[in-house]
Amino acid sequence: MHKTGFLHRATAWLMALLIAVLGIGFDGAMAQTKRAAKGPPMIRDAEIEGLLRLYTRPIFKAAGINPKAVTVYVLNDHRINAFVAGGQRIFINTGLILQSDTPNDVIGVLAHETGHIAGGHLARMGVEIDSANYTKIIGMLLGLATIAGGVAAGNAEVAQAGQGVMMGSNSLAQRNFLTYARGMEASADQAALKFLNATHQSARGMIHLFEKLASENIAILADVDPYVMSHPMPMDRIRFLEEEAKKSPYWDAKDPPALILRHQLVQAKLTGFIGGPQAVMQKYPSSDQSMPARYARAIAMFRRGDIQNALPIIDGLIKELPENPYFWELKAQALLENGRAAEAAVPVKKALELLPSNGLIQILAAQAYIDTEKPANAKEAIKLLRQAQRTEGQTPETYRLLARAYAQTGDVPRAELATAEAALLMGDRKLALEKARAAQAAFKTGTPEWIRASDVISFASR
Repeated sequence: MHKTGFLHRATAWLMALLIAVLGIGFDGAMAQTKRAAKGPPMIRDAEIEGLLRLYTRPIFKAAGINPKAVTVYVLNDHRINAFVAGGQRIFINTGLILQSDTPNDVIGVLAHETGHIAGGHLARMGVEIDSANYTKIIGMLLGLATIAGGVAAGNAEVAQAGQGVMMGSNSLAQRNFLTYARGMEASADQAALKFLNATHQSARGMIHLFEKLASENIAILADVDPYVMSHPMPMDRIRFLEEEAKKSPYWDAKDPPALILRHQLVQAKLTGFIGGPQAVMQKYPSSDQSMPARYARAIAMFRRGDIQNALPIIDGLIKELPENPYFWELKAQALLENGRAAEAAVPVKKALELLPSNGLIQILAAQAYIDTEKPANAKEAIKLLRQAQRTEGQTPETYRLLARAYAQTGDVPRAELATAEAALLMGDRKLALEKARAAQAAFKTGTPEWIRASDVISFASR
């Protein structure tokens, strides 16, 4: 193995571990990083993503960042955490959303992560690694991983053992590196205070989330040397932040009621979809007739096949807030997943009228139209899927749906081409090659479709 190859792979591995350094909580980030190697448990949802855009847009603008240049991803992880990875990408755990009390809690954390992006911390950390001795840094990060594992598992002995691993690496290199990491965290905290102040929002929520993290880990971290931590010690961090935050004229600023409702509805949706019926009934008993409670119960009902009782609740929600596109979307999804595509086409059309440019709703609408198995609806589905590709990119799902839609309109060559493109994205080169060759034979040489088929053939033949 060539040394340069080893260094390149080591840098990539170290940067993966360093996602933890740029998160709000040491334990959650490391656990998530390990799972990310197998593919992170991503959640895609128009309502959740819309709310997070609402939270981040003013923060990004205050930071001088183009909101379109940053993507916020939602990870299905019960831990309270958010982190930056891969440049301008913010990852937020469902646990943070579910365990937050107010929108401001989440906004504060997002402001902190924006501080990492605005400061270019991930790239600068890479430079810091390059300037250090790899052997020493690897030993240090293995120790960090051990400490993180101990904290995540609630095992003080394992966490303390991590310190022993780290002591085996060069003390000066380790302490310089971790001092640098703690400095970045402090810098992100300061940037968050600045962004929140500029947007007339309180830092109270960010501090509240840090307090939750501190209370969860205080027993485990009690005997850990603060100089071998990548983050400032929780209580010291909270005291400093609170002292600075209280100087802001917006310390007592409250979230608007409409924003609080949207936050609560997203929490209800997450509970309904990932918590299961038991979790829903514990958090939202039948005595609770609030809108979020009914939303969660309706989701839990249709997820277990009880659409008969779910639909009246959804209709009641729509009657109260007819301009909420996500209630219409939910009704369409419930009907579609229960084999009632023709009925689903009506509410999904209304959702599209309210959010005409949302790619996820466009894909749902296309699926409903295709499932009606009517050529006229299939043509509309093709238009919607092409529009969705502008925001959602080229995905296997959109190509699979395009293949079905083209087949329903009798356009077999384009159906073959879409199947080939889906297969290539899924890694099935044999099927991609077969379908692309069949499609190319039907198109005139030099046309856009012929060129696309040629590209698939070229990639699949490698």
